[in-house]
Amino acid sequence: VVRRHLLQRYEHQPFISCLAGFYSCRWKRYQRRRTEPGKCCCKTRECVFFPLLVGAFCFSLIFLYMWGEAKNDYNNFDWYNYGNLGFWFLWSVVLLIVAAILFMYITLLLVLAMCLLAEGQQLYLHWSHKIGTFLVLGFSITALFILSVLWGDQWKTVRLSFQITAPYLHIGAITIMVLLSWPVALHAIRADKKVVQVIIVGPYLAILLFLFLIPLGMYSPCIREVGTLGPKPALIGHRGAPMLAPENTEMSFQKTIEHGGDGLETDVTISYDGVPFLMHDSTLKRTTNIGEVYPNETTQNAAFFSWDTLRDLNAGTWFLKDKPFSYMGSLSRADQNQAMNQSIYKLSNFLRLADSQNKLVIFDLYRPPEKHPYRNSWINRTLEVILNESGIKPHLVLWLENDMRSFVQSVAPGFQQTMGSKAPVEDLLMDNIVKLNLAYTEMSSEDIQKYAEANITTNLYVVNEPWLFSLAWCSGAHSVTTNTVHMLKNLSQPLFLMTPQQYNIMWILTDVTSVLLISLIFAL
Repeated sequence: VVRRHLLQRYEHQPFISCLAGFYSCRWKRYQRRRTEPGKCCCKTRECVFFPLLVGAFCFSLIFLYMWGEAKNDYNNFDWYNYGNLGFWFLWSVVLLIVAAILFMYITLLLVLAMCLLAEGQQLYLHWSHKIGTFLVLGFSITALFILSVLWGDQWKTVRLSFQITAPYLHIGAITIMVLLSWPVALHAIRADKKVVQVIIVGPYLAILLFLFLIPLGMYSPCIREVGTLGPKPALIGHRGAPMLAPENTEMSFQKTIEHGGDGLETDVTISYDGVPFLMHDSTLKRTTNIGEVYPNETTQNAAFFSWDTLRDLNAGTWFLKDKPFSYMGSLSRADQNQAMNQSIYKLSNFLRLADSQNKLVIFDLYRPPEKHPYRNSWINRTLEVILNESGIKPHLVLWLENDMRSFVQSVAPGFQQTMGSKAPVEDLLMDNIVKLNLAYTEMSSEDIQKYAEANITTNLYVVNEPWLFSLAWCSGAHSVTTNTVHMLKNLSQPLFLMTPQQYNIMWILTDVTSVLLISLIFAL
């Protein structure tokens, strides 16, 4: 009989044992303590540390979300690191993996803590997890600070992303609050003082009310009436199709054309003997085999090489070796062989290709460095190639360079004059500007509409992610410059699109359902 009573008294609790074991490394029952009614859920030291755990979760969540939405610009991040380190590596993907692992770790600890509280157990976080919490908190804050200093524009991307993700983030936040209502209600009911109950329930209700009202301040151009969505933006291949072929090569532009791109974007440099050619970087190190052919010239400005030297360089093998994009996919054997045999592309050949396919062209024109023979005649030399050597139809050229714009208009009145920054409509019309070429972080549906009313269209660069393209579409952009023509061409409508009535119904149903569930939990 005694043995039977002892077995009943020390009945195993495998669920609680697992929770306490993973959280506190206390696997034995005698090592755990239940929270007595009216008592605090943990000792003073643990009460002080618990907010740090919550803070680590919040900061790691913010960083993971921020870096996840930064995927559109991972190539820019890796290119920046290449410029500082001298070798190519996908640091952006490494950072994303580390952020995801740290977030999952800290989330697991927080979930274990919530479950222990719901079971009425006292909290005791093992010292090793405390060190891990400090590491997560320190890493997240440091990473956010460094990225804010070096890459502050990324916060503009985050704000833009809310115009797409906010409705779903709202539902997720409300769901979390419903799940938290159980431990909050449990400890509020067990509290023996009204003050303690207010301290527990007050912040919870304040946060819940804030979440209920957030949709009142939400704006998204993708929440619009039926029939008001404009046409799909045209797709301009950024340096061609750099995920399918080496950038700024003939193969890259051919791939853009094959996948239905509406225009081609590139970068133009002038060789020492006056031949405009396509090259984004100031040196040849990243995108050619200059290190193998002329190892002592890797840091030399590309404009100081003659065309005879440039055309003999290989501009494709680096693409297969470095794989500049983390999600570029695999190439067929034929494409690999073609990529390996690419060379530096002349501007005249590029323009002939665009003209034969009736594609728009836009390019950044780099002024040669000092002591270059064409430093002061770079625009004239470029115009000679466009007007006299290429034969391209003038209306296909989106002229972006602002220097000597009036002269360019006088000798090539058929060019579509394009400005690279926002300006008053009156000034743009005075300069005969018909298109704006803006960074996507400057996206504003109000400004795009204002310019459109004056017959000035807007192109946004560089837009790679479907969610960002969807936002550009809803905002009324006429075209986008992108690395992913082959993916965005398949998008038949924005990823997020609903009427105001549909959004209000979703918002109200979410709030009403959560109120009913939380009320039921507190009543039980």
